[in-house]
Amino acid sequence: MRDFRLKCFGLILLVILVMCSNFDGCEGRKGRRWRKQKPPSSSLARKKVKNGGGDNHGSGGRGDYLSATLSPTPITEYPMKTAMFNVLDFGAKGDGITDDTEAFQAAWAAACKVEGSTVVVPAEFEFLVGPISFSGPYCQPNIALQLDGMIIAPTDAKRWGSGLLWWIEFSKLQGISIQGSGTIEGQGSVWWTTMESDVDPINAELSMKLPQIKPTALRFYGSYNVTVTGITIQNSPQCHLKFDNCEAVQVFNMTINSPGSSLNTDGIHLQNSRDVMIHHTNMSCGDDCISIQTGCSNINIHSVECGPGHGISIGGLGRDNTKACVSNITIRDVNMHNTMTGVRIKTWQGGSGSVQSIKFSNIRVSEVQTPVVIDQFYCDRSSCKNQTSAVALSSIAYENIKGTYTVKPVHFACSDSSPCSDISLTEVELEPLQEHYHIYEPFCWQAFGELYTPTVPPIVCLQNGKPTSKPILSDDDLC
Repeated sequence: MRDFRLKCFGLILLVILVMCSNFDGCEGRKGRRWRKQKPPSSSLARKKVKNGGGDNHGSGGRGDYLSATLSPTPITEYPMKTAMFNVLDFGAKGDGITDDTEAFQAAWAAACKVEGSTVVVPAEFEFLVGPISFSGPYCQPNIALQLDGMIIAPTDAKRWGSGLLWWIEFSKLQGISIQGSGTIEGQGSVWWTTMESDVDPINAELSMKLPQIKPTALRFYGSYNVTVTGITIQNSPQCHLKFDNCEAVQVFNMTINSPGSSLNTDGIHLQNSRDVMIHHTNMSCGDDCISIQTGCSNINIHSVECGPGHGISIGGLGRDNTKACVSNITIRDVNMHNTMTGVRIKTWQGGSGSVQSIKFSNIRVSEVQTPVVIDQFYCDRSSCKNQTSAVALSSIAYENIKGTYTVKPVHFACSDSSPCSDISLTEVELEPLQEHYHIYEPFCWQAFGELYTPTVPPIVCLQNGKPTSKPILSDDDLC
């Protein structure tokens, strides 16, 4: 009996020792491991529980706790998958022949109700779509058009009625994006001039039936936080991409492509828009690669390829005695090849308002007719009457403008009543492509400013300092 008691006592003692050893050992290791760690916040623990925990652990278990505490980087909470609305699911055929306009409208109507939704235009399909408007203001914000296929404009005159200003329009939206690798094909050759002898007879016949008003391919109106990226817009009847009364706009990594002979096909047209960024974009067209009109401010353009085309222009401003206000424009790191002008400001006689705080920097020109232009006598009609009032131009900087020209390096034609002031030129070096072949010297008229470095060729016609007298501005002239 005594031996039995001793054996039981020894067994109990052994069990106690084993239990204490394990407990102390775990606590000891835990103490050594976590001594310098801060305890996890309750919010971090909640995030981990919300995300479902780690492998082989239930939600909120010790595995989750350790993983959350040891994680070297903050935990990312992934957003819910956006609602997708594929136009094929709404009846689109995508064969390039069937009219898919109603299917696009139905897909948009569904997406309009869901914040952060996406309208999908899938790859490897061609969708014939007539004039269409994707409009708010009652749509939810942050809708995207994922364009990976091709959208084709109709050439049937009946689809255009008496004439429309746009083909595809997005209006009064917040957070609207067009993205993808697809193409907007305007089939604009039927709208362009038929004066050339090599025009396709079929296109010439179609052109005679179309309305005289040529539509813009893609237009954004009255929208905030707009993004266009990745896509190609080509062969527009007129302007390819237009922003009117928009704010917070980004355009990047996209292509605009039309032949240099396509009449009035501006690449990107801005008016009454603010806080715009355009970069890493390739443009070839039959008019200005980028056109900046009245009401624009805080525009930043860089890393752009332009040509063929008419260059990058501010204006024409002040047409038909109107007031124009443009300010804070930066255009830099641009390559231009085979364009009519390089960087240009153009205004009509009789206008009012001002253009100020403009900077052209790091511009490379190749075979450009006239790389640097200010023209306050702009007129695209057969004749324009002389008028004294003008849009005032001041604080215009040209820095590091280099390359070759074919007609004239610099043309500054400023108003008699409102001379250009505060023009500055730094490192302007422009060489003729061919010596003595219809080459003109720099031209200046009523242009005042300063040369901060010697120019090539010498621009001796720029008048030093400021105009001796400034025009008296009325309240209507001030911006």
